[in-house]
Amino acid sequence: MAQVVVITGAGRGIGAATALAAARAGHAVGVNYLGDAAAAAAVVERIRAGGGRAVAVQADIAEPADVARLFDAVEDALGPVTALVNNAGTTGRITRFAELELATLRRVIDVNLVGCMLCSQEALRRFSPAGGGAIVNVSSIAALTGSPGEYVHYAATKAAVEAFTRGLAREVAKDGIRVNAVAPGTVQTGIHAQGGDPERPARVAPRIPMGRVGHPEEIAAAILWLLSDHASYTTGSVLTVAGGL
Repeated sequence: MAQVVVITGAGRGIGAATALAAARAGHAVGVNYLGDAAAAAAVVERIRAGGGRAVAVQADIAEPADVARLFDAVEDALGPVTALVNNAGTTGRITRFAELELATLRRVIDVNLVGCMLCSQEALRRFSPAGGGAIVNVSSIAALTGSPGEYVHYAATKAAVEAFTRGLAREVAKDGIRVNAVAPGTVQTGIHAQGGDPERPARVAPRIPMGRVGHPEEIAAAILWLLSDHASYTTGSVLTVAGGL
């Protein structure tokens, strides 16, 4: 069934791949971005060139007013929102925890956890009582490994996202709303360069049982399955897509 999907952080990486996959599946897509308007516009253009419907909306998901404006803009352009992918996330600078700056810690918590919660809350308010809805949160294998020496603060936020996923799923199941999460392993995206270690994927690949890092499209496929009717009896689950980790 065609949906109107809000995807946060959809200008690049996993978010962009998910937006394109959602459009190919027949969904209309709200492409959220924070600062790179050109990247988001390129995703929207690709969707429209393929006959799909999409709109790019700038919003800082850690800000409640921005979150409301994001959903308003998507609904004005595409119709009532029926699904949400909480993909936006940040690691901050890769560093040992003792050296982490407070401003970075707070921003990582605000984006990865508070932003996920704010967007979920807004989606729940807008999902039709008759039609229900679906939420997919993007976690990380770091929730299990803890990522020592790199970003334990990031790992902690992702563990919290998984706890939130399970609790919220049980709270809203009777309302016809499903809430799940995908936990990617290391994926070839720009997040590593943003954290100060662009060579990280190549460095960690030998430690992965499959011997390689993932591609954004592989994570997008898992997200789309959880959004689809094929996952109609799946809620409160965390699907690990991490090459065997």
